[in-house]
Amino acid sequence: MAPDAGPAAVSHRRRSARELAHPFQRWETGLFAAVFAILLFGTQASSAFLTSGNLFDLSISIGEVAIMTLPLTLIILTGEIDLSIASTLGLSSAMVGYLTSQGWSMGPIFFTVLLIGAAAGAFNGFLITKLGLPSLAVTIGTLTLYRGIAVIVLGPLTVSTFPERYTNIGINTFPHTFLSWSMVFFFVLAAVFAVVLHLTPFGRTLFVIGANQEAAIYAGVRVKRIKMLLFVVSGIVCSFAGILYTFKLSTAVQDNGLGLELTVVAIVLLGGVSIFGGKGSIVGVVLAVLVYAGLQNALFLTSFPQRAIGIVTGGLLIVSVLVPNTSSFWHRAQATFRRRSARGALLDVQDGR
Repeated sequence: MAPDAGPAAVSHRRRSARELAHPFQRWETGLFAAVFAILLFGTQASSAFLTSGNLFDLSISIGEVAIMTLPLTLIILTGEIDLSIASTLGLSSAMVGYLTSQGWSMGPIFFTVLLIGAAAGAFNGFLITKLGLPSLAVTIGTLTLYRGIAVIVLGPLTVSTFPERYTNIGINTFPHTFLSWSMVFFFVLAAVFAVVLHLTPFGRTLFVIGANQEAAIYAGVRVKRIKMLLFVVSGIVCSFAGILYTFKLSTAVQDNGLGLELTVVAIVLLGGVSIFGGKGSIVGVVLAVLVYAGLQNALFLTSFPQRAIGIVTGGLLIVSVLVPNTSSFWHRAQATFRRRSARGALLDVQDGR
């Protein structure tokens, strides 16, 4: 009989077991399981769920929202937030309509609209990084500011005189696929963002900033410059989403994209990105997009009332905040119980005296 290996071997076996179990404890693993569960639910709810036509409808309904999740992911990783994303989309859509009505060609329109998006992001970044204002308050303010500018620019005007080759983007699939153009753009951008975030020193710097900004500053990281860059990128990407959104609807009106910011935030947090910064992944966000879009689409195929679809956004937002913090709640409850037990034991000893 082999001799007992002792406590060291037991500890090693336990550590190995934890390492083997680690992939199954990741938030992304749960999201992957949720995607599979939604596939089962959708196919049970309707035989049309996995048809190419329905999958195209699913992808076209979420494409622009999915694109906006990518820059917001990087911003939240650094401990900030941008709630003006949907208003930037709306302002960009209004500018596309206005410039089209003024007889501009599409090339200059694209360049100008993307430049306006960069300026909107830079304005957010200036107020946050240079003046030291909280990003939540700043972007709530610019949320209404950019929406108001869109109203002034376009007013009651509705523009739908766009070239057919551009509006076809919203109604045709990407060649040789069942996906919308916007969803293909999302997957391409997601790959780029994933490489930058997870495979470059710049991406690792974002995690450091989110985990401990003061330590990052002491280490020589140019935190303000990086945050400014992220807000500019957010403005550009959201403007691009605004252009796609306009072509999808074949219409530019002053309230395009109204209220989409809550959906974008819900998806990012569902993807496992910590609202406190320092934790998250692009893979998780991509899976969260699929979970949100798949669940919403499956419910649409049932008798679920469409006006109550906000339950999906609200429910997923609560789950995405509550579940990752369950262990923290449990540890705090245990600590509270131990303190009370110790206090009770001390009182018992004092009473015995």
